[in-house]
Amino acid sequence: MSEGPEKIAQDSASSGEYDRGTDGAHEKGEADLRNHSFAGSAGRKGSISAAERARRNINAKLANPLAGYSHSELEEMGAAYALKHQVGDESDVEAFRQGAVCAQDPFKYDSYQRLNAPDREHMRREFTHKWHQPRLMYLVIVLCSTCAAVQGMDETVVNGAQLFFQKQFNITRTNPETGEKADTDRDTWLQGLVNSAPYLCCAILGCWLTVPFNHWFGRRGTIFITCMFSALTCFWQAFTNSWWHMFIARFALGFGIGPKSATVPIYAAETTPPAIRGALVMQWQMWTAFGIMVGYMADLAFYYVPDKANITGLNWRLMMGSAMMPAVIVCCFVFMCPESPRWYMSKGRHAKAYQSMVRFRYSKVQAARDVFYMHTLLEAESGMKLGHNKMKELITVPRNRRALVASEIVMFMQQFCGVNVIAYYSSTIFTDAGFSEISALSASLGFGIINFLFALPAVYTIDTFGRRNLLLTTFPLMSLFLFFTGFSFWIPESSSAHVGCIALGIYLFGMVYSPGEGPVPFTYSAEAYPLYVRSYGMSLATATLWFFNFILSITWPSLVAAFTNQGAFSWYAVWNLIGWFLVLCFMPETKGKTLEELDQVFSVPTRVHAAYGLRQIPYFFRRYLLRQHVEPENLYEREDNEDDAGYGQETEFDPERRV
Repeated sequence: MSEGPEKIAQDSASSGEYDRGTDGAHEKGEADLRNHSFAGSAGRKGSISAAERARRNINAKLANPLAGYSHSELEEMGAAYALKHQVGDESDVEAFRQGAVCAQDPFKYDSYQRLNAPDREHMRREFTHKWHQPRLMYLVIVLCSTCAAVQGMDETVVNGAQLFFQKQFNITRTNPETGEKADTDRDTWLQGLVNSAPYLCCAILGCWLTVPFNHWFGRRGTIFITCMFSALTCFWQAFTNSWWHMFIARFALGFGIGPKSATVPIYAAETTPPAIRGALVMQWQMWTAFGIMVGYMADLAFYYVPDKANITGLNWRLMMGSAMMPAVIVCCFVFMCPESPRWYMSKGRHAKAYQSMVRFRYSKVQAARDVFYMHTLLEAESGMKLGHNKMKELITVPRNRRALVASEIVMFMQQFCGVNVIAYYSSTIFTDAGFSEISALSASLGFGIINFLFALPAVYTIDTFGRRNLLLTTFPLMSLFLFFTGFSFWIPESSSAHVGCIALGIYLFGMVYSPGEGPVPFTYSAEAYPLYVRSYGMSLATATLWFFNFILSITWPSLVAAFTNQGAFSWYAVWNLIGWFLVLCFMPETKGKTLEELDQVFSVPTRVHAAYGLRQIPYFFRRYLLRQHVEPENLYEREDNEDDAGYGQETEFDPERRV
């Protein structure tokens, strides 16, 4: 087993067999800027700095730390690992011999002759029948889906409840003569503060508790604790009797939302086989949309509940408390699922990691394969250090900085596209439009249903049309529909078109958001960063998301008071147009890219990519509107290198791959 780290270290220090020379673009003149060719060449490889070469070698090794070993070497390494950590009996040691070979490339299991027929069949069905999984794996899928629904309900039950508790807490006022709202500046800011409290907690505290919670309590423990937080704080919210009491209860809810939103996808990724991993990550967004829909249903279900003796506002209290139910369900069965094998391994409990993985797979060889690969990847991560601060390298290294800019753009725009204005305030928006309260809640439910249904095809569209193309298509449409919604408030209230057009604009907005800016940000951020700084990049991306969620939530009531609904919706419509230009100029496409190709894509200078993006405007106008035959520009040209091997050389980026 000692041979593994030594070989990794030797390869890391080598002259860079994975190097593609993409930084050679900096040396090219104006002719190359016009030809847009940034392929590396053998003559330019020497121009790459030693630090950049080391970074690329690290990324390539993390892509597959087992690349370059022979079958016999891998068998010895697998057996040595099993014996060293006393993972089981002789059958388990033999499973690790075979699993180590299969871990090098799971797609080539058929070329390994020592596999018996049942193991070969199990591995074949991993790819031909990827949803044919052990029953325990389906329990994990139910767990992840229910946790996502917890998230959605936590976010939206307040939508209907605020119609009642704002009056009870005296943070909304009505003109007694006209019956219209007469909120003061204090009222609007308190409304926003109460609504946004969980996201403030997530941004400044909750997200940063993910690492210590996972270190101390494990994945299951963190999920249990955060769902318990969610359940207790939802129950607490139902018993509040002032705006500041509600603020404190909702702020505490952030301790349940923040760490859970990061931990559940990690748990899913560490327990599921590669073939369904990407689909499960994508389903987080889909089932969050389902929870949002259920939250609207709860608001509608409890609307007519009358007050009882000594209980004022029983209906909104039941709305707020109902969000605890899915969290309680998660708490009841989370420990029926095994702990994450990777967490056990991080604690040095390799035998427990293997026993846990065996419960998630049909055969011991499959379990040994995944545990051994996990072990070698952890060794590679711990053994390869550049000696620099990784957070600093996110900014100082040009390739990382460009990925950071693109990731932050999509995370920022997921909030400033305006979707959560509707998710959190739709009942208020519809009542301002002239709906009755019950009609407003019904219309909100319609938005929730659309948001969920149109999230379903996202698993297909995101890898078919591409991340960048989806955003370039949906941002103008979202802007158009927000303008339409805002301007519809100018239609006379006496006209039936007034409420109809407002609802139509919001529904059309939801239809284009769900397959576009809904699933793209997390998928894009997860693949844009190099592996050696990916966790840091994702932490920053998540914090950005929750911070601007807070900004959007706290400012909407004041924005409406200052600019009216017409101006407030137009504000976010303009941001969608700004987002379109930001994506066009600063967000490279990542669909269908290997790890090495991603290094090449993000090594293109920012000004060159921005110029290329602007030139795409007349290209699309001529090709798709004037129907002229125009050849597309090719900004990236890939230099073929048949000697490269391993996971980094997959022909197509696959969100389900192991890294």
